Amino acid sequence: MPQSPLKQAIEEICAEKNIPYQSVIETIEAALAVAYRKDFGEKNQNIVTTFDPDEGTSRVFDLKTVVDDALYQVYLAEQKEREQAEAEERLDEYLEQKRAEEEAKRPVAGASAEAEEVKEERFDPRRHIALSEAKKQDSKYELGDEIKTELFPPAAYGRMAAQTAKQVIIQRIREAERDTVYKEFKGREGEMITAMVQRVEGRMVLIDLGHTTAIMPPPEQVEREHYRPGDRIKVYIVAVNMTPKGPEIVVSRTHPEIVRKLFTLEVPELQSEAVQIKGIAREAGLRTKIAVWSDQKNIDPVGSLVGQRGTRVQTVISELGGEKIDIIEWSNDPVKFITNALSPAKIISIKLREEDHSCVAEVKDDQLSLAIGKSGQNVRLAAKLTGWKIDLVGENGPTKVSTNAAESSDGATEKAADQPPPNPSLSKEGSESPPTPSLGTLGTGSSEGGAPTIADQGAEKAIVEEATAVDTGAVEPSTQPDPVDQTVSPSPEETMTKADEESAAIASSPTE
Repeated sequence: MPQSPLKQAIEEICAEKNIPYQSVIETIEAALAVAYRKDFGEKNQNIVTTFDPDEGTSRVFDLKTVVDDALYQVYLAEQKEREQAEAEERLDEYLEQKRAEEEAKRPVAGASAEAEEVKEERFDPRRHIALSEAKKQDSKYELGDEIKTELFPPAAYGRMAAQTAKQVIIQRIREAERDTVYKEFKGREGEMITAMVQRVEGRMVLIDLGHTTAIMPPPEQVEREHYRPGDRIKVYIVAVNMTPKGPEIVVSRTHPEIVRKLFTLEVPELQSEAVQIKGIAREAGLRTKIAVWSDQKNIDPVGSLVGQRGTRVQTVISELGGEKIDIIEWSNDPVKFITNALSPAKIISIKLREEDHSCVAEVKDDQLSLAIGKSGQNVRLAAKLTGWKIDLVGENGPTKVSTNAAESSDGATEKAADQPPPNPSLSKEGSESPPTPSLGTLGTGSSEGGAPTIADQGAEKAIVEEATAVDTGAVEPSTQPDPVDQTVSPSPEETMTKADEESAAIASSPTE
């Protein structure tokens, strides 16, 4: 038997909207019941419908539940009091009295668990029927039974029901689709998925997830990345929230956990839990530090993430748009952990201060800028990764950089990082020694063939000897009131020798 066109259409809607088939059938039945109740229903009727998609037909019923006669008698007494109060024109007073009685029956806020609220069942003429009344219809009915009385709608019901039910069906299907999307992605929070950039609206990026759309707000975007429609990227599902407009799915490219997920895809040791990622500190688009650990002695945790010739880490770096990644070994020893976190800088010593969870790391002066990093990035990530406040001091102790300064003022940290190392050419008295002439710059009077002449060699020898004499202190510096502020340098007359004069004369003469 061929499938009916109506059933085919329902199945297509289910496949397109990704909603269950039974949910669509229930939606159609609810819409038909609303249509009948609106145009042909009576006051105390509880209308339900059944729909047969194969035949394309529906049936209408009035559904009642059998309850105790006592509830029915209470209902009749209340209705009689209400009618009497209405006849005496004191309906408002009667309603206020009933409202006060209901408030008195509610338990006091903060009461013990023993005083649980017991919901009082009340007779509803639309949904209930008294047992005595049900026995009049059929003696087999008992308390709790449901009585379905079929109603036969008029011929106009079909046309009017279709018009009324159309909007109800569309609305209910949309609600069912939203619920399905919310339930699907609510359980996927914390996952990484591959999606496509749909479009960019202002600073908001819309991501196509297939049958729904996610948003990537500016804080979740990497500043150095440019998102173009059609680009396929990996995103991390941060949160799924239900709003009046439907489910809102927030994805991220800056979340630290996306780095963990990318390495898990590339490193089998992470999938088997032979290697564990203990911590991640990230500045999206710039640099990431990862602490790894393994309880198996025959496994190198750092090498597992790096891979042969760096293949594994390079794959992750490419996915993150060239972001630099530092992989260090985690340790229970805070000193060792902090030393590893400050790499590639070489640390001399670390002093811990347990009371404020801080430490002072001493580094060589020529390693200070490397330990600080660009704009304080290295020490800032190390502090975030280890959880310790880190203060850096030079080997000679004049320069001190704190992680607080690195976090609050990048400019101040960058200035400290850019301080030049001490000039080794300064003498002990604080004066600068004259530079030693380079032999590569001498002999400008050489022949055309490029070989230096005898005079050139003599001049070079004399100048080198004179420079050596200056370095060893053979030349007496002139007496100055403040030798620290004055630079000692010999005068041209003192350094000029006879050999210099002869070499200059020969060099200035034309070459034979």
